[in-house]
Amino acid sequence: MIKIDWDKQNGLLPAIAQDAETKDVLMLAYVNKEALKLTFETGYAHYFSRSRDQIWKKGETSGHLQKIRDVFLDCDGDTVLYIIDQTGAACHTGERTCFFTKLSSAGDKII
Repeated sequence: MIKIDWDKQNGLLPAIAQDAETKDVLMLAYVNKEALKLTFETGYAHYFSRSRDQIWKKGETSGHLQKIRDVFLDCDGDTVLYIIDQTGAACHTGERTCFFTKLSSAGDKII
């Protein structure tokens, strides 16, 4: 039986989006039960915006949609992995991935 731990982070789970072809990690966002349900119902990634306190469909305004291929739950039941086909950029900055800033232990101040 699959058990999702919705209690650990007040009803939210981190959701990692990974490109199905390249295996690149494109972004991390959060889902609540409704966003995850919409993802399964529509076949497109839905997330929960913590700042706007609402559900959003990735690419709804930009056209940079995330078509779901698979959804996995981690071993602790508290993180989901969306395996997706990405249309356009995943990052709101226009970059393909949100992970384009490299930190180096020598040169960057980590606060």
